[in-house]
Amino acid sequence: MSNTTQSLTTHLSAHLAQALTEAGGWLGFDDFMARALYTPGLGYYANDLRKLGLMPGASGGGSDFVTAPELSPLFGQALAAQIGEALERTDADQVWEFGAGSGALALQLLRALRGKVRRYTIVDVSGALRARQQETLQEFADQADVRIDWANSLPEAMHGVVVGNEVLDAMPVKLLMRKHGIWHERGVAEARGHFVWADRPTELRPPLAIASEHDYLTEIHAQAEAFMRTVAGKLLRGAREGRHGAAFFIDYGFPEAEYYHPQRHMGTVMCHRAHQSDTDPLSDVGLKDITAHVNFTGIALAGQEAGLEVLGYTSQGRFLFNCGLARLMTLAEAAADTPGALARRVQASRLVMEHEMGELFKVIGFATPDSAGLSPWGDAAALGFASGDRTHAL
Repeated sequence: MSNTTQSLTTHLSAHLAQALTEAGGWLGFDDFMARALYTPGLGYYANDLRKLGLMPGASGGGSDFVTAPELSPLFGQALAAQIGEALERTDADQVWEFGAGSGALALQLLRALRGKVRRYTIVDVSGALRARQQETLQEFADQADVRIDWANSLPEAMHGVVVGNEVLDAMPVKLLMRKHGIWHERGVAEARGHFVWADRPTELRPPLAIASEHDYLTEIHAQAEAFMRTVAGKLLRGAREGRHGAAFFIDYGFPEAEYYHPQRHMGTVMCHRAHQSDTDPLSDVGLKDITAHVNFTGIALAGQEAGLEVLGYTSQGRFLFNCGLARLMTLAEAAADTPGALARRVQASRLVMEHEMGELFKVIGFATPDSAGLSPWGDAAALGFASGDRTHAL
């Protein structure tokens, strides 16, 4: 561990220890996770260490994990087909991206949607990534036909199309642990200079009853669902002003019945560092990502109960094929007489292969309804959900 990383995790550990002292010696895991990821200057998403990029050994590597836009530009090109359709249906020219990471997806969408997007706003709690995003988007910095903004807060009303790739999984979760038939909230304490798990009995419960009485660890997603309600509220205020909107979120996760299956008894919290995964979020704080899978049923209900229409829900693989990925891959292969062409084809295929990102990752879409309660698509299906829609499984 370098002096820089050692200093960072030491300072963040001290901050967390102080927070524990002030809280009486116990923090809920959602509080601990939020501080580990977002403490200004120290948290994983708030420090200057490189996080997103290519696989180890690749030029420009040295990252912790790779997301779909870094894997292949075809991801953004295919997604752009759905975003473009949504812009037309809502008569809008604005895109809002939450958690833009390296800026790779923004670049791909802006290139593919040239002329359709007049304003592209990035909402990202990581100020440390803003400079990298600005560098990535430099070719659009001085263009008169599109304006790129970074927002620290949301306006009262939003319209246009919202997109978030791997945003929901990084939102803090509460941990629930059933031991000997009794539910506890799992939190964090300190013992002999180390962070340790500490469980307290709780009235909190998962949204579904878990069959049988075996010990069971899982998560509930109050913050992600609150975020969904906030976005819905902003879009619906825009719709009341006659400016409709839509939203698409891509992430890894399951519908509720799968998420809280009796066999998924170890929970889904994972950490990522240098393209390695582990299940210990209490060590090396600030130096690795902490995530949990998304309960898409909870996200769908939060948006729907707030007033949005669910456009569809399907696997990433099916969504990208619906959006024309096969044609894009064919075009890319036809023009692929260049070094590294085979590697690029392999990377693109990982977007849709079932044992890679194609099945674990899902896409969910929302839209503001009109006065008759219909989405801007009416009775038609949105492009990305034209076949293989799994809304019935939520």
